[in-house]
Amino acid sequence: MSVRVARAARAWARSVSGRRGSSNCPRPPPAAVDVAALLRDATAADGGSQDAQAAAGRREPGQCSVLLFPGQGSQVVGMGRGLLRYPRVRELYDAARRVLGYDLLELSLRGPQEALDRTVHCQPAVFVASLAAVEKLHHLQPAVIENCVAAAGFSVGEFAALVFAGAMEFSEGLYAVKIRAEAMQEASEAVPSGMLSVLGQRQSNFTVACLEAQEHCKTRGIENPVCEVSNYLFPDCRVISGHLEALQFLQKNSSKYHFRRTKMLPVSGGFHTRLMEPAVEPLVQVLKAIDVKKPLVSVHSNVDGNRYMHPKHIQKLLAQQVVSPVKWEQTMHAIYERRKGTAFPQTFEVGPGKQLGAILRSCNLQAWRSYSHVEVLEAGEDPEEPL
Repeated sequence: MSVRVARAARAWARSVSGRRGSSNCPRPPPAAVDVAALLRDATAADGGSQDAQAAAGRREPGQCSVLLFPGQGSQVVGMGRGLLRYPRVRELYDAARRVLGYDLLELSLRGPQEALDRTVHCQPAVFVASLAAVEKLHHLQPAVIENCVAAAGFSVGEFAALVFAGAMEFSEGLYAVKIRAEAMQEASEAVPSGMLSVLGQRQSNFTVACLEAQEHCKTRGIENPVCEVSNYLFPDCRVISGHLEALQFLQKNSSKYHFRRTKMLPVSGGFHTRLMEPAVEPLVQVLKAIDVKKPLVSVHSNVDGNRYMHPKHIQKLLAQQVVSPVKWEQTMHAIYERRKGTAFPQTFEVGPGKQLGAILRSCNLQAWRSYSHVEVLEAGEDPEEPL
């Protein structure tokens, strides 16, 4: 064991000795993975957390790394099987069982898919699988963790990014995801709604399409219909969320709006719209109970694509994110914008699926050339489809 990793292990031992005692959330066992401890050690070696940004700037850009955490919709039965051989991954799932009250590993490995796809299950499943993938990456390439300069997560993946960056502890983050998923599941069951992935063209007018879909809903007796862009993925590609009647209208009239392809997503509700307003307050309350810290590396918010600045900023925007569009395209530009000729960092997608890699390729081809995926399935098990 290197001196650096040994110091990280001691930092983790200190972190479970009573710190953050204000939370009533179940805690992971002392041996559970704490990649944030390795980050703490890396910043200490560079002269302290206040100098971390300057230290990152001194590294060659090509030596730095960025971690991307996937969101709901990436779940697949079997995820996690390719991670169990790595140290402490089973302990992560044991800790998850205590927080959730059911065997998440069994559900992730054996399904059925219909149960895994439920919001209340898939959000915690993707969260834990992503952090288990970080443990795999830490085991195989520890320098990637030490040289990480930025992280971002898609929707629920933002919680995993924040746990990775040390802004909240694993069990606290998972408990927040549990409450979020339950509240979003309940909100989605109140109204028949969903999400539609739309690949458009330059002449596609998403705003007009959504307004006309809303007017159509009114003719069908739906009061206060919702139909709006909920995810900005890459140029000319959006996800539209809202009432099912509105989404069906858009699919039937796709040629009118110059949509090249539409596809319903495997989610249970119209997420990231005002249909999720009932889910905001439960999440606000649980976030108040969590001792949120300033991230050790830059974590970018889905709400505006910018870096989180302080703990209260995190608590505010995580709640706002539930009813706001995910500005992923804007986030990719914020992370990878650089002067011409400057090398791009290594990018690792940690978690099920490769959709964030596909999006990165469409947003920034040069950045994508340094992209890798940390596999969570066994070899030959990946059912990945193009976005």
